[in-house]
Amino acid sequence: MSENPGPWDRPPNPERPGRSGISAKFPVGVLLWLALLFAVALGLWLLAEQFPGRLSSGDGQINLIRGLSILALLSSGLLFVRRINVGEMIRNIAIWTGAAAVLILVYTYRDEISDIGQQVGGRVSAELLPGQPVTTIGGSVTLIQGRGGHFIAHGRVNGATIPFMIDTGATGIVLSPAAARAIGLDSETLRYTQIFHTANGIGYGAPYRLKHLSIGHIGFDDVAVSINKAEMSTSLLGMSFLNRLSSFEIRGQKLILRP
Repeated sequence: MSENPGPWDRPPNPERPGRSGISAKFPVGVLLWLALLFAVALGLWLLAEQFPGRLSSGDGQINLIRGLSILALLSSGLLFVRRINVGEMIRNIAIWTGAAAVLILVYTYRDEISDIGQQVGGRVSAELLPGQPVTTIGGSVTLIQGRGGHFIAHGRVNGATIPFMIDTGATGIVLSPAAARAIGLDSETLRYTQIFHTANGIGYGAPYRLKHLSIGHIGFDDVAVSINKAEMSTSLLGMSFLNRLSSFEIRGQKLILRP
């Protein structure tokens, strides 16, 4: 007899995948999803052991629930899996477990990560633009030495940005006429009653009190300064400001100001 089936012969029923063994009793996708949940739970337990107290706060718990909800939503596609590839399964579990761990760590340490990002950005900005104050986690302000060997600091004076040269040989703070105009002062109305003896001869200054002067996050109110009558290349930040700090030091090409 011919082995070829006739047109009226019923074809044999193909063996449907996922209908034998453990998959017939329990879908493979559900097993994968449960394995993923177990791996995430194990990872959370290990993280809690390594970093005790990080998830005890209300914000930490809310962020944890939010992260787990996102993970559950993204991984819900595993529930519809009918065939299993062991290598692919292990790879996917590793990927999802790693993603969950990274997500939880990012949420838990978001404040620290933000501080580090700000510091890195500030350091890069300071290297490219000397004079940009860099605030560290400890609260200090660091200035990078400029090309001429001087420390330049871009400060805030009554809301305006003014460049200063740090001058430990100057007793006070001296604003240039350009800086005075930047904060809204009319040099013609000032009284230049102060007399200074400098290497270039006698100079004249007008006393004035600033509402606020800050370098980075270090700032003081009601600051006495002198407005120089002659033009200057930059304003000077002298010892009357530095002495109000707890300390300052020069370390290599860095000037560190501590509030």
